[in-house]
Amino acid sequence: MTSTGSRFQPDDTPENGEARGISVLQNGLAVLRAFSVDEPVLGVSEIAGKVGLHKSTVSRILATLELENLVERDPATRRFRLGLGIIAMAGPLLADLDVRRVAYPVLQDLSRRTGETAALMVWDGGEAVCVEQVPSSSQVKHTTPLGTRYNTAGSSSVQVFLAQLDPFTVRTLLMKGVVDHPGLTEVALDTYLVRLREIAEQGYAVNYGETSLEEVGVAAPVFDHRGEPVATVLVSAPRFRISTEQLGLIRDAVVAAAGDIGSRLGGTS
Repeated sequence: MTSTGSRFQPDDTPENGEARGISVLQNGLAVLRAFSVDEPVLGVSEIAGKVGLHKSTVSRILATLELENLVERDPATRRFRLGLGIIAMAGPLLADLDVRRVAYPVLQDLSRRTGETAALMVWDGGEAVCVEQVPSSSQVKHTTPLGTRYNTAGSSSVQVFLAQLDPFTVRTLLMKGVVDHPGLTEVALDTYLVRLREIAEQGYAVNYGETSLEEVGVAAPVFDHRGEPVATVLVSAPRFRISTEQLGLIRDAVVAAAGDIGSRLGGTS
């Protein structure tokens, strides 16, 4: 029997299909990046020259981008500019940046008043991520560099974020290990859920040496104009420097700072 070979040509393999998909995406991004402040409006030939693609390829890419409102065409000149769809895609990022912009002067004041490091955290599915910080002026201090991620159940910022979620979601994150809770048992989980309810009611969380014997963390949620928790204000400090009385003062300052940021975002303190 004579073999007829595979009915798929080499270019039809999943690997080649994936490579073509990546190439198309890269070409689309290159077309979008061709626009600039100095050259906000471009024709097909100009874009083709900038990105090194054939004009017919650029035309097809632009047609797809236009359908998604990522570019728009001037009916008179037939030239293109970036569309409002770009703004819609960047919405979540712009919202985070807005929180950072609003929060920074508040964090500066908070760090000055407490003498400790003040930071702004956002939630990323199962981790609290630092997006802004003002370090303590003290030589010995606890810092939270930008991009630092916390996923331990004892972290004050993690507790604040989890306290805003429903118990089923929290239970799932803990059971799957997305949020790390050493020695987790059913009893420990129930106890932790009770603790989160208390945090939600009181409006702050304290980590007094739970994740590190040398560290104290106090956090409070920031609510926007919709009443949604969009961030957490965190003050972190070396434990040896924080007495019970100082802990209370830091707690009050953190709660006030979180309320101030929320008010600036149109929320209610």
